[in-house]
Parts: sequence; C-alpha cells; structure tokens
Amino acid sequence: MPDKGMIVEDAFAKINLALHVTGQRDDGYHLLDMLVTFARHGDRLEFSTADKDSFEMSGRFGAALGDAGADNLVIRARDRLRDAVLQAGADAPPVHIHLQKKLPIASGIGGGSADAAATLRGLSRLWNISLPASVLDEIALGLGADVPMCLHSTPLIARGIGELIEPVADMPQFAMVLANPLKGVSTPEVFRRLGTKTNPPLSTGRAAHWLDTIRLMRNDLEPPARALLPEIGEISAMLAEQGADLVRMSGSGATCFGLFQSFELAEAAAVMLHRQRPDWYFQATETIPGENMDGEEHGRS
Repeated sequence: MPDKGMIVEDAFAKINLALHVTGQRDDGYHLLDMLVTFARHGDRLEFSTADKDSFEMSGRFGAALGDAGADNLVIRARDRLRDAVLQAGADAPPVHIHLQKKLPIASGIGGGSADAAATLRGLSRLWNISLPASVLDEIALGLGADVPMCLHSTPLIARGIGELIEPVADMPQFAMVLANPLKGVSTPEVFRRLGTKTNPPLSTGRAAHWLDTIRLMRNDLEPPARALLPEIGEISAMLAEQGADLVRMSGSGATCFGLFQSFELAEAAAVMLHRQRPDWYFQATETIPGENMDGEEHGRS
C-alpha cells in the first residue's frame, strides 16, 4: 500500500496512430504530423517526501535502464522542475521517486517521455505548486519533443517537432494489443533511410468512422523500420492473423499495435500471441477517449 502522503502518477504509453514526416528543419529536427492517443497501460511512478533525493526502479523492464543513479529523464525532469519552482520563490524539498517500468525500453511508445511528463505532474502535486502551463510546456519541450504530448496524455494531433498540439476531443476509446519483439531499432537510422522527408501532411478531412479515418493515414517510418528489423513485419502479421481490424507500427518502432472490436477480443488475442512467442511483449489495453467522449460506450465508429 502507498505510504501516507505518497503521490502516484501513471505514465501512459503514447501511441502514434499515424505519423507523417513532412519536412526537416535546418537544425536537423524532422517536421511531423502525428495523430496520437494514449493507452491505459504504462509505467507507474510514486513520489514521497524524503530526507534526501533518491530514485529507484523496479518492474519487468527496470533493469534494462541500468543503474538507477545514472542520468534518467525522470531525474532531469525533477531537477528542471525544482529549478523553476525555486525561481518562482516556492519550496521544492527532497523527494523519493520509485519508477515501476512496465513498458519496453526505446520502443516507439514514449516510455521515457511519459515518465518525464508524469514526474512533472506528480511533483507539482507533491510540492503543491501550480506553475503556469506555459512554464511546464517549456520544461517539457526542453526534456524532449515527445514530453509535451505526454504531459497532456489525451488524444491529440501534434505538428512541428511535436510542440504544436491540438486536442482531439471526439476520438473514441479503442481496444488494442501492443506488441514488441523486444529488439531495438535505431531511430536515427530509421529517419536516415527515409526515401523522402517531404511527404503529404495529415488530411484535415474525416471519414464517417474513425477506423476508416486512421486507415487513410500512415506511418512514414514503418517501411524503413521494417527493413532494419524484419521482426516488425512478423509481429504485424501475427496481429492481423488474430483478427485485428487495423495493424500499424507506433513511432519509430519496434512496437506495433492492433485495433480490435472489443477489449475481450484484444485480451484473447494477447493470450494467443504470448503462447506463440512467450519471449516477446504482448499487452491488451484500451485507449483514453477524447474529453467529449468520456463516460460513453464506444465501438469502432
């Protein structure tokens, strides 16, 4: 049970339903159009007051991050938020942070970025401070291009390098299976192998059903990622064989997702997939709906 006064924050997996590479800036950053949602599965962080700062990790993938004392996005988020709090004239006392790492490392679903964003949210609550949203967004962007999106953790469209965010209030909840062969793929190499970096942006139009809308989109990083890691194609085929309505890679990989008609079907698919490849990662989950859809039942429409 959490200690009295402990703050708990979930760091939900960030799912790129679509990712269009539309250009590249002079500083090397790629310009992207992304349709993003968040799964209810993710890492979990616990925050509590302490005599001195400390950080520990546990969970299936905790050991993959190495020494808990090493440079970590959680620690960087803590330190940058503390600097901002102190500059604002408030207190930011020592804190113990426990990260339960449930998401695969460097897998295209924003695990580290989600952890950093959860740290900003959790410590804001623990320290009982309320910095302007613009300050938190600036800290988040300084930590990484994905962190501002994870700070919101609701369906959105992100453009630019990820800092231009537009909520998608009418996105329904999706049942999905996350699948990862637990092999890394180099994000810089994926971008380097892109055939073109000036692809068409996300369409502003909308089909009658959300699934059809997503089908009209794409992930421009998937073809080069598949070429680098054939297991992406293999795991995608496995999801399709289990009856997924749509299968796509998230981010720069190697996590893929399959959308299913119901959570029960997703759970059954995840069980079957795990039996086939117990050494790979499969997780049934549901996504967070847009704010206008909260509390309603959603199918694929």
